[in-house]
Amino acid sequence: MKIYNTLTRKKEEFIPLESGKVRMYVCGPTVYNLIHIGNARPMIFFDTVRRYFEYRHYKVNYVSNFTDVDDKIIKKAQEEGVEASVISERYIAECRKDMEGMNVRPATTTPLATQEIDGMIEMISTLIEKGFAYEVDGTVYYRVRKFADYGKLSGKNLDDLRSGNRTLLVTGEEQKEDPMDFVLWKPKKEGEPYWESPWGKGRPGWHIECSVMSKKYLGEQIDIHGGGEDLIFPHHENEIAQSEAASGKEFSHYWMHNAFLNIDNKKMSKSLGNFFTVRDISEKYDLQVLRFFMLSAHYRSPLNFSAELMEAAKNGLDRIVTAVRRVEELDAKAAPGELDPETKEAVDALVCKFEEAMDDDFNTADGIAALFELVKLANTTVTEESSAACTAYFREKMQTLCQVLGIITTVSEEMLDEEIEALIEERQTARKAKNFARADEIRDQLAEKGILLKDTREGVKWSRA
Repeated sequence: MKIYNTLTRKKEEFIPLESGKVRMYVCGPTVYNLIHIGNARPMIFFDTVRRYFEYRHYKVNYVSNFTDVDDKIIKKAQEEGVEASVISERYIAECRKDMEGMNVRPATTTPLATQEIDGMIEMISTLIEKGFAYEVDGTVYYRVRKFADYGKLSGKNLDDLRSGNRTLLVTGEEQKEDPMDFVLWKPKKEGEPYWESPWGKGRPGWHIECSVMSKKYLGEQIDIHGGGEDLIFPHHENEIAQSEAASGKEFSHYWMHNAFLNIDNKKMSKSLGNFFTVRDISEKYDLQVLRFFMLSAHYRSPLNFSAELMEAAKNGLDRIVTAVRRVEELDAKAAPGELDPETKEAVDALVCKFEEAMDDDFNTADGIAALFELVKLANTTVTEESSAACTAYFREKMQTLCQVLGIITTVSEEMLDEEIEALIEERQTARKAKNFARADEIRDQLAEKGILLKDTREGVKWSRA
């Protein structure tokens, strides 16, 4: 399996830190509004990466956070006259609904930045002790020039950045040793949430949050760090600087970044009036269509969103789902019989073609092309006269490849045990945080899927209805 590594700018053979296991961190959304379709692309793609690793029998520890303290969240809270936590909790719940609609499975762990403040203070303290950070009047800055490898991910040069593009510089230059130094901790302002720290009351900078959450749930070194290409600089560059300065070890071996999403060949922006949330799309299409559309292009290629392309995706998805359901129906009433060796060989060749595409830097576009070939073969080969062995073989292979891509082919797909456990864990976290609305919402969500919960002294027990 080969992965294009942003760090080395080439495809590399995937060799995990620990045999048979994958540690993967993907930056999640900042929750101040409904997620937009640009947010959806990394969610869908990295969910598919996870699914394919699991298909290849890896045990995946997948961590994707929610940034629940941020200037935009605070601004919205002030506009509505509520606590920042009210805004973040509201939009985390809405984001989860959209993710479920896109068949994006819950991550192994979805940490919240506000619940990991102690770890951030600890890492900042370590960076100060090692000389990589310094405090000025309650603000802690990272000393960028102290980290020799700064710029290795983005290819940016510090001197060029300083002289050539003033917009990249962080505010507060007058009290910094170097204009490029970035904030690790900022002092509180009136009306903003804050936490106690050795440097006074304040809150963390954005970059330190992901470094700390990745370290806590995956360890000091991870296999894959992912996100949109807009995060390469400064966010991921700064994560590397923080994490590697603190640990003295390589942070992530592979860096994966999906390309931008354009709308009718223009950059998505509210000012152009071409800004779409996932919820907007759900009013016109099943979100499975959005998922299929996102996977129809290679993740490193810019993707253009348009009504015509969505219609094409809808038609393509319908063709696949119709074919799978037809085979399922024929399989349910097929007579006993053997599988023709030539038919098996033809099916296996297309499954192999799918795997070769996915092994080559997760080329979902070519993977879908192989799936279409399998659909065509099924449509011409599987009939009412086909043996049970034949229909079952086609059904199993088609369903499996669809599951890797996250395509739901059955009317009501049964939830996997690990998905149930993840939701129960999230419910427990919500209850501890006294977010009873979210806890009740999860119970109802599980009940709709036929999963019954029972709270006992030994913990939560569940059963299928």
